[in-house]
Amino acid sequence: MVLRPPLFRLSLYLLLCLSLPDAAHAERAVGASVRTWLSAVVTKIGAADRSAAPRSPGGTVTIRVRIAADGSLKDASVEAGSGSAALDDRALAAARAAGPFAPPPRELLTEDGTTELSFPLDLARRR
Repeated sequence: MVLRPPLFRLSLYLLLCLSLPDAAHAERAVGASVRTWLSAVVTKIGAADRSAAPRSPGGTVTIRVRIAADGSLKDASVEAGSGSAALDDRALAAARAAGPFAPPPRELLTEDGTTELSFPLDLARRR
């Protein structure tokens, strides 16, 4: 997986901006600890893919992960597939191998003590 942290941060920021009424509100609503934690989760999943991926095609898979208050991965699923079952499975395997994560910031936790994230994961072609 090729995860370009500045590009990912920009993508995540834009995603958050689109989900809120205005960009200024988005900047205030998403604190530094939340941005840092989100970036760390995606970076860790990318690193797990890079260390384990055998020869396979590349592509983008949108995954959804549910992380508990203690940082354990409760669930991972494909939200928008790549068109390749093998690539989709590779994205899920990377998410599962990356856990546990650092505990999420309190403001991201739901009543059931978890947080759910959905994001596109760009997986590099393996030769």
